[in-house]
Amino acid sequence: MFRHLREDIRSVFDRDPAARSFWEVLTCYPGIHALMTHRLAHWLWGHRLRWLARFTAHLGRFLTGIEIHPGATIGRRFFIDHGMGVVIGETALIGDDVTLYHGVTLGGTSWNKGKRHPTLEDGVVIGAGAKILGPITIGRGAKVGSNAVVTKAVPAGATAVGNPVRILDHSEQGRQRQAQAQKMGFSAYALGNDNDDPLVKAIHSLLDHAAETDRRLAMVLKELEAQGVKWDDKVQAADQFDPQYLSKIVD
Repeated sequence: MFRHLREDIRSVFDRDPAARSFWEVLTCYPGIHALMTHRLAHWLWGHRLRWLARFTAHLGRFLTGIEIHPGATIGRRFFIDHGMGVVIGETALIGDDVTLYHGVTLGGTSWNKGKRHPTLEDGVVIGAGAKILGPITIGRGAKVGSNAVVTKAVPAGATAVGNPVRILDHSEQGRQRQAQAQKMGFSAYALGNDNDDPLVKAIHSLLDHAAETDRRLAMVLKELEAQGVKWDDKVQAADQFDPQYLSKIVD
């Protein structure tokens, strides 16, 4: 149970700038306590001491606010930041160097036996409040933004946001930016500089186009007026168009 404890604690310093000392992390971080409890509960579960495993997990939930089913498989250097409200289901598979923030749910969508919870591959980051539902796979190095609801697989290296979830950038250029970001440091809460919602981007593009069309039309009407062409009674008045206001309400 304690074989990887030192490694787990050291990984906290790579992902939480508030961590100050080994002793502080060991005694004051509920994510570490929940992981220690789970290691024991999972060992008991594997030795078919099912009630004792569940009771151990229940104590861990009572003490930390983090609920991890003893049947869940968790890799090395797993980090739960803050932790309150995290739920991890029985058949969840979590790789190495995965980070979860508070309020994350790795839940099932079926009452059937068998694999019904998500698989998180190595290096995945799940933002606060995100819900990952069903036997889907979140690919290696992928990020899920805060409060996202994910019910379909997310490709490796991609960033997913929204409800329902949308993939932001899975191009080769996007993967290169992701690799560079990892070299520069850890990205907290699964956020990046290119994390704009794709629908919002599309709406902004349409607003920009409409504003430019409006500007050009105004120039044409001004030129017609300069040429002595009367157009007041030929052009129907339209509602006032304020692209800046519309841009704000879709942000």
